[in-house]
Amino acid sequence: MLFFEIRKNRKLATRRSPMFEKNRFAKVFMYFGIAFWAAYLLFIGAMLPSAFQESFPGMEPYHILNKGLIIILFLDFLIRFMLPTPVQEIKPYLLLPVPKQRVILAFLTENMFRPINLFWLFLFIPFALISITRFYGLTGVVGYLLGIWLMIVMNSYWSMLICVLKRDKFIHLFWSILVYGILALLEFLPETGFVSTLTMNWGEGFILWNPLAFLGVIVLIGLLIYINYQVQQHLIYKELARTEDVKIKHISSYNFLDRYGNVGEYLRLELKMLLRNKAPRSQFWGSFFIMCMFTIALAGNVYGDNSYMNNFICLYCYCILGLMTLSRIMTFEGNYIDGLMVRKESLYNMLRAKYYLQCIFLIIPFLFILIPVCMDTIPLLMSISYLCFTMGAIFPMMMQMAVYNDKTAPLNTSAIGKQRGSNMYQMLIITCAFGLPLLINKALTLFLDETTAYITLIVLGLLGFITHRYWIQNIYVRLMKRKYQNMEGFRNTR
Repeated sequence: MLFFEIRKNRKLATRRSPMFEKNRFAKVFMYFGIAFWAAYLLFIGAMLPSAFQESFPGMEPYHILNKGLIIILFLDFLIRFMLPTPVQEIKPYLLLPVPKQRVILAFLTENMFRPINLFWLFLFIPFALISITRFYGLTGVVGYLLGIWLMIVMNSYWSMLICVLKRDKFIHLFWSILVYGILALLEFLPETGFVSTLTMNWGEGFILWNPLAFLGVIVLIGLLIYINYQVQQHLIYKELARTEDVKIKHISSYNFLDRYGNVGEYLRLELKMLLRNKAPRSQFWGSFFIMCMFTIALAGNVYGDNSYMNNFICLYCYCILGLMTLSRIMTFEGNYIDGLMVRKESLYNMLRAKYYLQCIFLIIPFLFILIPVCMDTIPLLMSISYLCFTMGAIFPMMMQMAVYNDKTAPLNTSAIGKQRGSNMYQMLIITCAFGLPLLINKALTLFLDETTAYITLIVLGLLGFITHRYWIQNIYVRLMKRKYQNMEGFRNTR
């Protein structure tokens, strides 16, 4: 009963939220994206059986796909890792005569029925209907799809555990590296293909309705639910109790920033917020981890001669740190936005400091991308062009969110809080930040050679950087026109 009440309350809270009307465009845009990728997966699922038959004539297509199930589960883990970490809206229920343990368990149970757990079925349904029906009929198809859904649910609890632990302390992310490292060793070192053989037999067990196959995945789901329950109970109690750290720490004052006046003072505050508060710190290290993974992909020449993917990944390496931070610009400041309105032009100096800090952080991906450049997998000119274009075009585009963001983000809570969606401006600007550079580069290469296209991107980026005081001033003026509207939104979502 509690489970259904919580689902009902969440739906009512979403509809009654002042952001409901503002998010309609974002929802339409999101549904369009889901429909596109669903159609793409349906197409892949229908084409895979014939492709597998041609490439592996001695094996059935479903055996081949089952051998690669671990890859699909790993991709699902990465996708969930980049999505917002789930939080528990447990505070309102503490006023009721309901044990918080039951509330946590209800939230964990709700995760099993999230729509995202059904998304991969767009790939498996056409594949199963084509490749399994002729041998085992619809009964085999139903058993196979039920087993795949259970494995996706298991993966969702595994991803939730790592995401929650990572937001508490980033070092916990290495648990996932350890697990996937062990699986890779079991697969490749003995040269026996232990993991792929296991998943192949496991998938066939689903088709044959083998009780052991279903029992195994159900036991793993139960174990992960129990671990999530214990971890979240501990973290929620710690955040509700607000236990303070009384250890004496060395506090850096960043005295070298004093020479830059008010901008230097805001740079100091930005660095302290990033390094001391749990939510911004976790966000930064998560972005850093993703950047390292894609740099490794570039260095390993994973995409071969696919210039489009190499361009996209190189751009992503540069803009991921700024994208994760600037897409939520002003949301952390929503906790104390009233104080920023006291002095004239304090917000202007703060916006300049944020921009300068993100430009300085671009040194990090530049140094990392020197590795694939030295390995001759991508040209140095591509790296420099995307560095300049990120600095002078993508960051200005992302900083427009300072005008439209009006929801407060917590600085230190990671396990409890409120569900916060994206508004239409955030969705639109993030999409443009990712898509426009590649479209511009593609358009330039149609009329110019590759070298001239990269030089043009460098020039555009440098123009944006040189004129940064003018467009930051424009952002500041527009923000001040909306300040009362934004302050109301910040106060309502604290």
